[in-house]
Amino acid sequence: MAVTQLPPMALSAVCDDGGATQGILRRQALRESAARTYARALPIVPVRARGMTVEGADGRRYLDCLSGAGALALGHNHPVVLEAIRAVLDAEAPLQVLDLATPVKDAFTDELFATLPPGLAAGARVQFCGPAGTDAVEAALKLVRIATGRDGLLAFSGAYHGMTAGALAASGGASAAGVTRLPFPYDYRCPFGVGGERGAELSARWAEKLLDDPKGGAPDPAGMILEPVQGEGGVIPAPDGWLRRMREITAARSIPLIADEVQTGVGRTGAFWAVDHSGVVPDVMVLSKAIGGGLPLAVVVYREELDVWPPGAHAGTFRGNQLAMAAGTATLAYVRENHLAQRAAVVGRRMLERLRRFAAGRPQIGEVRGRGLVIGLELVAPEAGPTAQASGIAEAGAMAEAGAMAETGAMAEAGAMAEAGQSGPAARGGPTARGGPAAQVGPVADADWEGTLGGTAPYGASMIEVAPGEVTPCEGAWLTGAEGGGARGVLSGEARQVLGGGVSYAGVTRTAAPPADPALAAAVQQECLRRGLIVELGGRHDAVIRLLPPLTITDEQTEAVLDRLADALDAAIRTSGTRSRSRSGELPPAAGPFAPPFAGNRH
Repeated sequence: MAVTQLPPMALSAVCDDGGATQGILRRQALRESAARTYARALPIVPVRARGMTVEGADGRRYLDCLSGAGALALGHNHPVVLEAIRAVLDAEAPLQVLDLATPVKDAFTDELFATLPPGLAAGARVQFCGPAGTDAVEAALKLVRIATGRDGLLAFSGAYHGMTAGALAASGGASAAGVTRLPFPYDYRCPFGVGGERGAELSARWAEKLLDDPKGGAPDPAGMILEPVQGEGGVIPAPDGWLRRMREITAARSIPLIADEVQTGVGRTGAFWAVDHSGVVPDVMVLSKAIGGGLPLAVVVYREELDVWPPGAHAGTFRGNQLAMAAGTATLAYVRENHLAQRAAVVGRRMLERLRRFAAGRPQIGEVRGRGLVIGLELVAPEAGPTAQASGIAEAGAMAEAGAMAETGAMAEAGAMAEAGQSGPAARGGPTARGGPAAQVGPVADADWEGTLGGTAPYGASMIEVAPGEVTPCEGAWLTGAEGGGARGVLSGEARQVLGGGVSYAGVTRTAAPPADPALAAAVQQECLRRGLIVELGGRHDAVIRLLPPLTITDEQTEAVLDRLADALDAAIRTSGTRSRSRSGELPPAAGPFAPPFAGNRH
């Protein structure tokens, strides 16, 4: 099917030698609000788009890893979406119907319910909201407050839920009376200084004990809202076990759990909904972006027992967007029938693996993380040193005094267990020290740490042996065998537990992460644009390069994205290294080739 094009006269008005492009950009800067964001970092004028490719008015083509901030699950102008829109137009169906029932809405609702977690779909209600995710968040907050008769809200550090008053109040960068902020399990910059599963456990304990403390200061919560993967917060996936704990904690206290799946839904994370990874069934799901097939649409889906609000409690003129519902039905069905969520998991995993290998020799790339096709690279300034020098034992002890733990500090406990030659909490919290040769782990994520690795791998993770002098990749780190001996280390996702943060694991010191480098991230974004690649920035300090390619990305496009990103990263790092050359004495090495192209289906 041919790509939809602008009328010839409109195209001729902008597609010339690029002068018209500059004119359009100038007029935008003069006329539009100072609040505009993407236009500042991406000075392009798109006139054509198909799939992952965007063509500017100056004739330049770009690979789009922004995808409308995740709204374009199938990329630009996918044939099934265009066909669905044309069918509504050709039928002369009404385009705007408020909240009246229509065949188009009925078909959308059927397809939506077919994809929901079965435990929710069996007895769910759906509320069509104003056409933006932030309005759906507002509706969800209003719903649980009416249903519970309570007014407080539990939200998390680093969260982003929208820009309207209630949604913004629940986001990480705002303060609001009635919103209790809880620590999100951020492994690389763990708020407890321990990281890994132990950090997630402390986060859960903090929430549990705060809720059960009559003097804890938290207003009675009407609900808890969370993102299964924090997007704007820096691409931080919530551990599945932690999500299950949040479900247990809220269910035991009759607190509705709200999952904000605005950006993580419709296959983005490698499952149709991000909560599917953990098996968690929330009480409320907030959905937008991809569910409209690229057109404005937002809904709230919730358990029927919460459906106690009166007529008109939440309304909106454009909640009956028929074109968006038709496009959304086509998108949901296409993702489901073509198993694009499963493909996103496979492609995303391969991209993460290759990016981690690339990052291994570049300390400016603090961490590579993500889930499915939501991927982030946190950029740091290693020459600036760690962000904190406090020991993990001291931090854990401080958290114990604050009531986050019931007994002693986590690392004091781990050290005692290691000295006694026992397993258990020490094995779960990190590698245990049992004598033997020293080993070094060189970072992908942080600065170096030294100590003795050995003992039982956490939760049955496999172990690897490293011969003396051998350097072996260990899930984003390097294990180097020491003289006269070797080393043992955890191989699997659990290896993340030995990366990042300022703490001692039973005699193994883990230094704090370097500070974020937003200037480097901005430089990488511009280097990407010069190479025809559109990426987004995010994170606490806008120092995370975010990739949100469409689920239809081909293997060839994946190769091109990785090659251009690698080239842009090295170019920006070299420029950054020039500024600090007097300190480092040399520039980082140029990018090496990635692994051979991976095979797979092409969509």
